[in-house]
Amino acid sequence: MKNYRIYINDSSLLITENLPKHMPDIQKLDVSTFDFLGFYKNLEKGPAGHYALVSADPKVLFKTVRNSCQLIKAAGGLVQNASGDFLFIFRNKRWDLPKGKVEKGEKMREAAVREVEEECGVKILKNKEKLCRTFHIYELNNKIVLKKTNWYSMTVKGSPKLIPQKEEGITKAEWLGKDGLKPVLKNTYPLIMDVLVAGALIT
Repeated sequence: MKNYRIYINDSSLLITENLPKHMPDIQKLDVSTFDFLGFYKNLEKGPAGHYALVSADPKVLFKTVRNSCQLIKAAGGLVQNASGDFLFIFRNKRWDLPKGKVEKGEKMREAAVREVEEECGVKILKNKEKLCRTFHIYELNNKIVLKKTNWYSMTVKGSPKLIPQKEEGITKAEWLGKDGLKPVLKNTYPLIMDVLVAGALIT
């Protein structure tokens, strides 16, 4: 089933063929009257919530949202060391995964490796399969930006020392095992949870 989940701060908009059964608190929106810019402005006024647009062709509907925003492409990695631990960073008072914007002429997979190596001071041994892609909307210079991020599964040799890139606001970089994820799960972004599910760290 083709669907698109767009995160807007702590709210989300799901564009899908069918409503998921496991999300009882999701509010279905009327596709025929949906106006993304109006929806976005109203989100700022009220509490966070989860919304859905149900369509026979989610891709077309997603394009209307994408065309309302400035598109920025980014890429990042879920990195595992030889001990089976995973690389997490602490930035802007939340746990996160290393990622960054794709430079002009750069491929997404290449950007993912570069960003991980720059932000954490490690050398990627293998850049394996694409795990998932996430969408996040925010404002930048009075423009509404849609950031599309491709996430890749990566490995490093051994268990190298991590050097957080402080000029990027990263205050910590740590290797954490599956049994040590509690602090991350309590204080991370919803889209990072999607990456952890795709990487089979959580269900």
